[in-house]
Amino acid sequence: MYDPSHLRTFLAVAQTLSFTQAARRLGLRQSTVSQHVRRLEDAAGRQLFSRDTHSVELTEDGEAMLGFARRILEVHDQATAFFTGTRLRGRLRFGASEDFVLTRLPEILEAFRYDHPEVDLELTVELSGTLHERLAAGKLDLVLAKRRPEDPRGEPVWHDELVWIGVERLRLDPDRPVPLIVYPPPGITRALAMEALERQGRAWRVACTSGSLNGLIAAARAGLGVMAHSRGMIPPGLVRVPDRAGLPELGKVDFVLVHGHRRTSAQSAADALAAAILTSGDRLHRR
Repeated sequence: MYDPSHLRTFLAVAQTLSFTQAARRLGLRQSTVSQHVRRLEDAAGRQLFSRDTHSVELTEDGEAMLGFARRILEVHDQATAFFTGTRLRGRLRFGASEDFVLTRLPEILEAFRYDHPEVDLELTVELSGTLHERLAAGKLDLVLAKRRPEDPRGEPVWHDELVWIGVERLRLDPDRPVPLIVYPPPGITRALAMEALERQGRAWRVACTSGSLNGLIAAARAGLGVMAHSRGMIPPGLVRVPDRAGLPELGKVDFVLVHGHRRTSAQSAADALAAAILTSGDRLHRR
């Protein structure tokens, strides 16, 4: 009833909320993407997206279709691998940024290991900036990390807004430097937070530095300061700092998959893991 190619297109649009970006990701024309979505909506008998000239949003039925689409494609890929006899092998060096520690990425990796037991998956969790450096040096095969919006590298998994977060009881004194909770260099959110405050002409001080997301969260929960973080993955116990605090806007951030430039024996495994992450990208949001 549901064509796998239509389901893959649906997931790409659902994750990017853009027909143009979905077309770029899939290597299709935008008209083809629209046609796939329309045919899937016809097959389901429901509208999956509400869209106008400015925005694309999932409908309630579209949200329901996300789970069905993921499961259908997972089973479809398993059946294809079984009957074609293709078994991936080799060592796959995968890097994921600290942002995904509290998401459902482990579930995606567990499913990948189940489907491809002969792949030796080696996971590195680091700062996004560090992961990009290791990838460029040939020390990783695939990276899931943040990038600056102007950075052309990588395949977008989703776009998000950076926001200031802290403990609900925290009150900022407008006459004192903003206490920052940050990753060490080359943390991307660290740089964006400091740049935004400097553009506003607002003084700041580093209240806590940690290379661990759990360390940053602990400091924030203790009320030591504020931190820049993805709006879609705000940790429990922390809230978005209200606008009345007068902090500057931080802008957008992209989460992307980046392949290594060097062709290795792990290329096929990297492609398969990238496809699994793109298929399940919405599960990486903390809802």
